[in-house]
Amino acid sequence: MEMTGKYDIPYDQMILSVDELKKSGFSYYKINQLVEEGTLVKLNKKYYENTNYIGEESDFYYISAYVPQGVVCLMSAAAYYCLTTYRTSTIDVAIQRKSRVSKMPDWPELSVYYYADKRFETGVETVQEGKNHFKIYDIEKTVVDIVDFREKVGIEEAKEVLVNYLKRKDRNLNKIIKYAQLLKCEKIIKTYLEVLV
Repeated sequence: MEMTGKYDIPYDQMILSVDELKKSGFSYYKINQLVEEGTLVKLNKKYYENTNYIGEESDFYYISAYVPQGVVCLMSAAAYYCLTTYRTSTIDVAIQRKSRVSKMPDWPELSVYYYADKRFETGVETVQEGKNHFKIYDIEKTVVDIVDFREKVGIEEAKEVLVNYLKRKDRNLNKIIKYAQLLKCEKIIKTYLEVLV
């Protein structure tokens, strides 16, 4: 863990948990001092933003603080994979149907989608960027979800995502069909594929 030298706050990690800070030897008193001087910004009871952070910034890093089990989904995932020109003002995050989000941030604004267990657990990947990370659905799962939820995300947006996916050299139609079968939306996926392929 790279340190700044000042109070040994790592400058290569944007979001820090209380547990991580305590493991690094910080007492609650010292953490509160760092908040007062502006080195840390308290996000909620368990997480802080590090103002000394130097590196690539992503709004997706905040998800671990506000929705620890959350997975980037739908149009936010499509934008990450460069499948859409559409830019949402909110981050689409999937959580399990029975889960609850205790406190939503003012910023970044999150749109929470409640997924049934099988849909939630299928196709999750972790993107690790240095000490920072977030969970996101893989590209095929993202495409299947968007086509299946086309009424929510928009028919034109869903079509654009699928068309752009089909242009990719690394497209994997077998994986698309496998996910569609698993999530019981094979008929609509095949209909779209037949029209566009």
